[in-house]
Amino acid sequence: MPMRSKRIEEIKNYIYTNRTVTLEELCNKFDVSMSTLRRDLDDVLHEGNIKKIYGGVTATQKKGLVSFDERNIANREQKERIAIKAASLVENGDIIFIDSGTTTLHMIEAIKDKNDITILTNNIEIIMQAIPYENINIISLSGTLNRKTLSFTGTMAAQVLQNYNISKAFMASTGFSIENGITNSSPLETDLKQMAVQRSRQTYLLADSTKSGVISLMTYCTLDKLDALITDNRPPKDICDFMEQHGIRIITAD
Repeated sequence: MPMRSKRIEEIKNYIYTNRTVTLEELCNKFDVSMSTLRRDLDDVLHEGNIKKIYGGVTATQKKGLVSFDERNIANREQKERIAIKAASLVENGDIIFIDSGTTTLHMIEAIKDKNDITILTNNIEIIMQAIPYENINIISLSGTLNRKTLSFTGTMAAQVLQNYNISKAFMASTGFSIENGITNSSPLETDLKQMAVQRSRQTYLLADSTKSGVISLMTYCTLDKLDALITDNRPPKDICDFMEQHGIRIITAD
């Protein structure tokens, strides 16, 4: 990623994290002149979630972290269909990473009859669902329990994951867009998600159509790193065009 693009992404994340910041604070934080910062902000302000105020900028209507139970209720039918479609990509003998999420959770029921599957995950619900099936090996990633997401988080989980060779990663997100890539609301899970993508031969994003164009707190992966998007409806044309140009499949759940 070019230096300026990377800096702009870091500026966005800093604004989202701190909500309201002054221009002077941003200049000091990123060691840039006021004129350079103003040019960068021209790009940043294209996002509807970041607004200019007197002497600074503020983040509004940011997609925040919602509890696991609340997220599990929303769009449940679509999530189950997406998970079943994703599970059809799992082959006997695969070593897979299943991300913490209310769509990925439904994969367990759909892969329970496959043979010699190893699952790496940091999510308690996924572990509990997989326990009855002796044909599924479970590797739990360590860390600090986040009760809202029912997952173990922190740098320790990412450090453990870097030792494994993963066939396929099935990732969750709060939203995805061309400009900001795949985003999530929990900074504590970002390192782990980045490592999962890095260590996997194939990466799949499971996301229903309500997440298309949504931007959340942290970017853990750019769209071009995906092998496929598994969703309920095709995303808008600009995203479809981007994925076609980068050889990314769009798989819609029946």
